[in-house]
Amino acid sequence: MACRILDLHSVPYGSRDVLSDPDLREGIKQFTHWPTIPQIFVKGEFIGGSDILYQMHQSGELETQLKEAAGVSPAS
Repeated sequence: MACRILDLHSVPYGSRDVLSDPDLREGIKQFTHWPTIPQIFVKGEFIGGSDILYQMHQSGELETQLKEAAGVSPAS
């Protein structure tokens, strides 16, 4: 779901396979204090999981944040 939402906004993104490495998987959860995967970051800032991304998409907040991260005025 997270990938589809980001695709809708036509933003480039990357991913890392944390499921194949138990230490990395637990490490990322401890780093963000977030229990689930996937975890979404924008410009290095932790946003949340798929549920948060979906809520932000629905409210329009995601579009604003993505524009700001790209250096585009949200009103554009």
